[in-house]
Amino acid sequence: MERDLAADLGYSHATGSPLHRVFRWGAGTRAGGWVFSRVLRHVDDVVGRLTRGRHSAPSLLAGLAVLDVTTTGRRSGQRRTSHLIATPYDGGLALIGTNFGQATTPAWALNLEADPRAVVTYRGTTRQVTARVATPAEADEVFALAARFYPGYARYRQRIGSSRRVRVFVLEDPTG
Repeated sequence: MERDLAADLGYSHATGSPLHRVFRWGAGTRAGGWVFSRVLRHVDDVVGRLTRGRHSAPSLLAGLAVLDVTTTGRRSGQRRTSHLIATPYDGGLALIGTNFGQATTPAWALNLEADPRAVVTYRGTTRQVTARVATPAEADEVFALAARFYPGYARYRQRIGSSRRVRVFVLEDPTG
């Protein structure tokens, strides 16, 4: 019997308050993407420490659920944890490597390409997953689903255009 990873973790996104929607819009702009790509990781670490892991910066500011994804560094071999926004998709979760619309591919995406085994944690629940590259049709579907809760993804995709390939991964329970 196949398990629903998103349901198993209790992972979902709320509509968000009007203030959350303003932050979601702002993060999707060129200026917002530039700022967030450089400072969000640091702010998120502080928020996590201050709230003892109960909240993240995106959850407080934008009302978005944040998933901790631990990959193996493709060069270092060290475990690396990234705080990411996932999209519930087809019984699993999907990750979109837009890097806030910046020109570079995020390191976590390159790490998953090198070693698809990862660990995801959400609100204290941890699961082993295997990442696979989404087909082009799946990637389009994931982007459409993600745009429902975070419109910045569509703007990031448009801004990136053909300058680089946006990696989209589907995370699945390796035990089926």
